[in-house]
Amino acid sequence: MAADLVGLAESTSEEDVCKILKCFNEKNSQIFVFPGIGSAEKQKIALTLLKRLDNKGSSRCYALCLETVRILSRDKNGLDVLTTEDLLKVIVRHAQLEYYAQELGEGVTIQNGESNVIVEAQKCLCNLIFNSSSVQRICCRNGCVEGIIQRLKTYQDPDVTYEIKYFDMRMLFLLTALCADIRPKIRHELHGLSYLIEVLDLTLRGPEPSDARLSDKDVDLINEVLKILFNITITVGKNNMDEEEEAHFLRLVSILHDLLVCDTTTKEKTEELQNHTVNLLTNMPRASYEELLTPLSEGAVGGMDNKEVEYDGNSMEAVIALLAFLDRRLDKPVKSLKESLTPILHCMCEICRGNRCIRKYCKQKVLPPLRDDVKRLPQDGQTLRNKLCKHLTSSIQEIKELVADFLFVMCKEKAEKMVKYTGYGNAAGLLASRGLMCGGKGPGEYSSDSSDSDTEEYLKLRENINPVTGRWETEKSDPLAGMTEEQKEYEAVELAKLMHKLHSDGIVQPCRIGEDGRPEPVDHILELQEDITDPTDQEPNTDMD
Repeated sequence: MAADLVGLAESTSEEDVCKILKCFNEKNSQIFVFPGIGSAEKQKIALTLLKRLDNKGSSRCYALCLETVRILSRDKNGLDVLTTEDLLKVIVRHAQLEYYAQELGEGVTIQNGESNVIVEAQKCLCNLIFNSSSVQRICCRNGCVEGIIQRLKTYQDPDVTYEIKYFDMRMLFLLTALCADIRPKIRHELHGLSYLIEVLDLTLRGPEPSDARLSDKDVDLINEVLKILFNITITVGKNNMDEEEEAHFLRLVSILHDLLVCDTTTKEKTEELQNHTVNLLTNMPRASYEELLTPLSEGAVGGMDNKEVEYDGNSMEAVIALLAFLDRRLDKPVKSLKESLTPILHCMCEICRGNRCIRKYCKQKVLPPLRDDVKRLPQDGQTLRNKLCKHLTSSIQEIKELVADFLFVMCKEKAEKMVKYTGYGNAAGLLASRGLMCGGKGPGEYSSDSSDSDTEEYLKLRENINPVTGRWETEKSDPLAGMTEEQKEYEAVELAKLMHKLHSDGIVQPCRIGEDGRPEPVDHILELQEDITDPTDQEPNTDMD
């Protein structure tokens, strides 16, 4: 492959150089490793390209040189010859980031052909940042980050093309993802949070207010911005913000609301957009979630009648979108189950804890009053409640805990209500971890008002609901009926012996509920009969929601 670039250093004619580079680039456009180019040869090529890029030349020649650098930068072997500060400085200059970093003026007029050079330089930087830790460190201090942030101010200029915006955001995402130290600087010193919010707003509103939906390019650009915002807000101190930061987050969540309910060209693009929106919502302070609700205006909302989206005087359109997104992920995970479900479950837990109106609406939709559906197990069926209960016994710890937490929050962290909707067996893991196996409630603070009560269908069936399974069962004959007291005692002793054998063989570890409400192991099986209370002495549970 090195033979393709033979004569590059000796060529004095720009036309000859362009011909050699074009041939190499076309031949290797889909190649990602170059075993035929040794380190010494690669260094010679890099020096030649640096000389061409650093001297006066045509936009066509610059673009071809940068394309060659981009292709060679795919191969991590011998990458150090392409990561010198001199070459990076020239590439940053061709990306026109050096100009913005120095804040020399309001903007740069892009001449014909120059946008191709800028984009190729940006692509080079993206490849080098992704593949080289040394480039990551250099780009955090050579004005690259400052240049991108400053150029954000000019994004309304039609001369700044979509490709330039996209690869700016791609670079900034890579730097914020791979260099955690740069995040506070972008957020505080460079005011990146407010500028990025402006880009979202600008793209969402579009050049034409009449545009009914976001184009694919708009969605792709917005997704990159959302990923950057996620990176720079992941460590935000949610309980330690000044008024200016609070205002920024309120505005950001208001824009996220609009992104959740906007139209795109395809279902796939909508899914991508909502996925990144959900990820960012998990970083927002709880007080900002009120912006997911909007006062209900007259007329139809997003193609739905007001009555379909109205709750407590607010439009719940964004919350409906989140619940629909959760439902789709429960039905058909896009990647692994963990990657698909943990972000949206975390998001739902946060917004339900942060806003009473959202929690009550989610409770109404996910855990509506029980009726004759108690004739089947809580995990059987196609409702959101059924699908969530199915994951309460998931083998994936994070999913199991997040599903339980989401349901628990909607139950106002009351153990009895949780058992009512899920069954004690499904809820046991959460109750054990929180010390609520004997009942009670969690530490969360919730309003004491009750919005609904048990239905007539549920009340008729309640007496025969098995609290362990959460399902109504027909009355069964007493297995001890007809036995003498001596026979009952004999069977009890035999059962104790079998349990003791399982314990002794290390198959099971018998436990009892300790004073902290959590299970604690016992040394001998007979300890289980200590402190047993008569269940008939307990007060009946009315459980008004």
